[in-house]
Amino acid sequence: MAIDTEKAGPPAGDRSGLVDRVKRILIEPKVEWGRIDAEQTSVGEIFRGWVLIFAAIPAVAGAIGGLLFGYSAFGVTYRPSVIETAGSAITQYVLTLVGVFVLALIIDWLAPHFGGTRSRVQAMKVAAYSATAAWVAGIFAIVPSLAMLSILGLYSLYLLYLGLPRLMKAPEEKALAYTAVTIVAAIVLAVIIGAVTAPVTAMLSGGTPSLASGDLSGKVTVPGGGTLDLGKLEAASQRMEAATARMGAGGDVMAVEPAALQALLPASLGDYRRVELSSAGANAGGFGGSQAEARYENGESGFTLQLSDMAAAGALAAMGSAFNMEASRETETGYEKTETVDGRLVTEEWDNAASEGRYGVVVADRFMVEASGTVPGVDVLKQAVGAVGLDRIEALGG
Repeated sequence: MAIDTEKAGPPAGDRSGLVDRVKRILIEPKVEWGRIDAEQTSVGEIFRGWVLIFAAIPAVAGAIGGLLFGYSAFGVTYRPSVIETAGSAITQYVLTLVGVFVLALIIDWLAPHFGGTRSRVQAMKVAAYSATAAWVAGIFAIVPSLAMLSILGLYSLYLLYLGLPRLMKAPEEKALAYTAVTIVAAIVLAVIIGAVTAPVTAMLSGGTPSLASGDLSGKVTVPGGGTLDLGKLEAASQRMEAATARMGAGGDVMAVEPAALQALLPASLGDYRRVELSSAGANAGGFGGSQAEARYENGESGFTLQLSDMAAAGALAAMGSAFNMEASRETETGYEKTETVDGRLVTEEWDNAASEGRYGVVVADRFMVEASGTVPGVDVLKQAVGAVGLDRIEALGG
C-alpha cells in the first residue's frame, strides 16, 4: 500500500499533528517508520519542527521539578536557585541539540560501513524520531519521585533498531551491528553532555533478527547498560499499545482527583502518626496528573508516603514491567536496586549507616506509591506502601 508522502509528516506549527506522530511512533513504530522513510523533508525542517520542540521536555521538566520540589535524598531537600536551574536547563538543552546533530552525522558516516546508503536527511530522521521516547519520558522529571521512570526512555533504543536499517537501507544481516555501534556513539554523546552540564551547574551554584518478521529476537549489549532483549522490547511495544487502547477514544485519561488519592493515606500506620497531609493536581487535555503526600512520625523516626497518578503519561510506564528491568548497586553502607515484581516496577534504596531509605512501586502502569525517610529498617517503608492498598489503587484506574 502506497504511503501519502504529502501527509506523512506534521506541518510546522501543527500541534495536533505533532501529538499524533508522537502517539504513532510510540504505539505503532513499524508503520510510522514507513511513513517517515517516504516523507519529503529537509534537515532544517526536522530540526525546527521536531528536535527543537521535544528536546526541550527533559530540560524544562527537570527545571520545573527542581524549582517546585527541589532534590531530596533521605529526608534532606536541596532547592537550587533560579539562576542555577535556568543555566543547567539551557546548557542541557543546547548540548542535546548539538548531540542530535552530531549523532545524525555519525549515523550517516557509518551507513556505508554496514552496507547502507548515506543520506544526511535520512540520518537526521533516525536521530530525531528515535529519541522521541527518551524525550517524552523526560516529563517524569517534573515530580522528582517519578524521575526514575525516565529509564523508560530506553524504548528509544527499540525505535532506533527499527528505524535505522530501514531508513539507511542497511541489509538485515548487518542491522544489529549497525544499531549497536550507533548506540555506543549515543551513549558517549550522553556522557559528554552530562560531563559538561554538571560543571556548568556547579559553577552557577558556586544475534541478527529479521526486521520483516512480526516477532523479534536477539540481544543488544550496551556498555554500562546491561543487555536489552529485543523480544522483550517487542512485547513492551505491544503492551504499551494495549495500555493506550484502554484509555478510550482520543487517548485521553483524566487524572484521579487529589482528594481521592488523599483519602487512601491513613491517619496512622502502626506506631507512626500522620502529622502532615497535602495534595495537588491538574488535568489538561488528558495529560494531567495528581499527587497526595503525607508525613508520618514516631519520635525521631519518620517517613513521607507519596501517591501519584501519572494519568495519560502512564502509558509509557506500561513498558517498565515488560522490560523486566533489573539493576542493582551496592555501596559500603547499603544498596540500590530496581526490579520487576509480580509485573510491577519496584525501586528500593537503603543506607544502613544512616537508617535511611526509599521504596516505591508502580501500580497499574499508572500510579506511583513511594515511602522514604529515616526508619529502623526498609521493611517499615515496604509495609507503609503496602498499607495504602495496591489493589484499591488499581481500582482507581478503572
